[in-house]
Amino acid sequence: MRSAVIFGLGCSPHNLKPFQDAESHKTDWRIGMPAASDQADAILLFGGDGTIHRHLSQLVKLGLPVLVVPTGSGNDFARALGLRNVRDSLAAWRLYCAEKSNVRSIDLGVITPLEAASGDPLTAAGSTPNDPPRDAALGTRYFCSVAGVGLDAEVARRANHLPRWLRGHGGYALALAPTMFQFPPFPMKILSPTASDPDPTQDCHPDQSFSFPRGVGSTVEGPDVLPHALQKHWNRPSAAPPWEVKWQMKKSQTTLLAAFANTPTYGGGMKIAPRAQMDDGLLDVCMIGAVDPFKLACMFPTVYFGRHLNIREVDYFSAAHLRVETDHPLDLYADGEYVCRTPAEITVQPAALRVIVHSSMRSFGVHAAEHA
Repeated sequence: MRSAVIFGLGCSPHNLKPFQDAESHKTDWRIGMPAASDQADAILLFGGDGTIHRHLSQLVKLGLPVLVVPTGSGNDFARALGLRNVRDSLAAWRLYCAEKSNVRSIDLGVITPLEAASGDPLTAAGSTPNDPPRDAALGTRYFCSVAGVGLDAEVARRANHLPRWLRGHGGYALALAPTMFQFPPFPMKILSPTASDPDPTQDCHPDQSFSFPRGVGSTVEGPDVLPHALQKHWNRPSAAPPWEVKWQMKKSQTTLLAAFANTPTYGGGMKIAPRAQMDDGLLDVCMIGAVDPFKLACMFPTVYFGRHLNIREVDYFSAAHLRVETDHPLDLYADGEYVCRTPAEITVQPAALRVIVHSSMRSFGVHAAEHA
């Protein structure tokens, strides 16, 4: 078997040794991302949510089974796959080598920026010529765990400036403590396609290319990062252009944070979306309205147990395709990484990634990841 290995920050071939020692048959280990799917049979990725995020586009294109070995600071994506530590990943790898019975297809979130930070429409490259570097060439991006706007995005920004060892030991909570007393609520609108818009369950033709209108993304091959609610148009050349989506207001309120979740947790174990499932074709949305900072501080511990949904200021729903707008551009982070600024469209790509999971993961239901 040929196995490709990707090492994230702080990892080295030393991390691979337990997997090499566990070989029951000859494995050809190849360091680095394969250029094509015929160059490997599986991929081992050592890292956290940020490392996975940065490789998602290529992993989706390859279509190979991916085993995540959690060595990052948050590891929320690995946790959602039942992989809480290296020992879990090693057990999953042994099962895969023996039976290949623990491979699942999961959804990914997709973010499409609609404007640059200056407020001008994006160019085909993904930015206007005078934008700062952080907004350059963003295009359309996958995410595996949770995307967020508002307080959680600001916390992610601050946490990313902490030392790596500290980020892995409560860094998100440390960054949150001062931020919750400083970050002001903001007006936010969330829109959804009208009922007459394309059926979000239709597949696309895999060999066509598509350039996003308004320059809101790079040209992509096939439906890799096409907003799922537009995919019906892919096979209907006579239909109205896919960018003629009609929108209706779903939520308009003063908001402290909005999280768009493919997995239940983020920030190192906070259950912001306890009902999220990675194979239901939907993102779970958790919005927290204007809350007094002291009440927010009291609410904070409940998020670790998913008990915040009963609080009056919390709104929770599911959707496959949304548009997010704010009065002024705000940072949008996903998997702990900066993606773009609002406005943006956020959607889901069903069954986009094949992953190797823990043997306890028979499904991705609410309690599936709660294995011993």
